[in-house]
Amino acid sequence: MMAAPSENESGNDLQDRVEKFYEDAKGYWASVTPTVDGMLGGFAKISPTDINGSKSFLRQFLKISGGSLMPNRALDCGAGIGRITKRLLLPIFDTVDMVEQDQHFCDNAREFIGSDSSRVENIFCSGLQDFTPAEQGYDLIWCQWVLGHLEDDHLVKFFQRCQKGLREGGVLIVKENTLESDKRAFDDSDSSYTRPKWDLEMCMINAGLKVLSVQKQKGFPKDIYPVYMFALQ
Repeated sequence: MMAAPSENESGNDLQDRVEKFYEDAKGYWASVTPTVDGMLGGFAKISPTDINGSKSFLRQFLKISGGSLMPNRALDCGAGIGRITKRLLLPIFDTVDMVEQDQHFCDNAREFIGSDSSRVENIFCSGLQDFTPAEQGYDLIWCQWVLGHLEDDHLVKFFQRCQKGLREGGVLIVKENTLESDKRAFDDSDSSYTRPKWDLEMCMINAGLKVLSVQKQKGFPKDIYPVYMFALQ
């Protein structure tokens, strides 16, 4: 959670601090090149392992595997240039929408995705704190490596909007860095938090979400944060 206001901090000061939190993140991503390496902070080499782990986790919820999830329409949140849309979602779902706050990522997404970009219906240029998915609009909502850019209250409200955005049998999947410590860490280079696993789960609980499954991503280098996948409804 963003630090509580001190006795000497006015409501305007708090608002300014929250606005700076979001503006600093926006400024950071505006400076990043629209490539897979840019999306992954120089760790493009982990992309195949990441996608394979995500496919394995997602598969159990699909109707074809005995789950409730129909492969019709998906939403990729914090989509960047569409790495997940291209390599994970479009091979499974009929259509995909993307939401990404950085305009130059949005502008480069269809070229990166290639011929299948015709099945990307909408690219919404918006921060998740301001975005509302269409009610009952999606079978799957996928959020990966983006939720650290949301302050807690905004994250809980975003989760609640996602819950309303799911169709019957739909699933929200969150894939995020976590910490094994008791306290979260703030990265002032990109203005983001890395939350402990319990802290992220508390936001889910506060949003009224039901946790269906939790799994740790395997095969990542030991020098990066532990990454967990959560399936939610």
